[in-house]
Amino acid sequence: MKVTIRRTITAARTSTKALGYRTLSGQIAHLVDTGALVRTGDILDRLGADDLKDGQRSWYGRHVAKAYRAAHLGADAIRVWAQHRTTGKWIHVYVYAPTDPALVVALGTYKATRHLTASDFAECA
Repeated sequence: MKVTIRRTITAARTSTKALGYRTLSGQIAHLVDTGALVRTGDILDRLGADDLKDGQRSWYGRHVAKAYRAAHLGADAIRVWAQHRTTGKWIHVYVYAPTDPALVVALGTYKATRHLTASDFAECA
C-alpha cells in the first residue's frame, strides 16, 4: 500500500500542471469542454463582450454567483480549475448550465453588462 502511495505522489510531482489540474477537475472539465457547462467568461464571449477588462469580467462572475446563490438557497455552483485567459495562472472558477437564469439576471444587475440584455436592445429600437 505504501509503495502505491509513493508512486502516485512521485507521478503527481513529475506531471505537468495542466495535467494535474485537469485530473483534479475530472468530469467537470469534460462537461465544460463539451459545452454542457459554461464559465461566465464563455457567456460574455458569446455575447460579444470580449472587450470587457478582466476586472469587469470578474465582477460579472461575482454577480452571477450571487444570483445563483439567491435562486438555490445559498448553495454555490460547481467549481472547476481553469487557466486564466491572460495570465495563464490556474484558478478555481464556477461553472453553470448554459440556460441558468443567474447568467441573465447578472447581465441586468451588473452595470458594465447591462447593455447586453434584450430589454435594453428593445428600448433602443
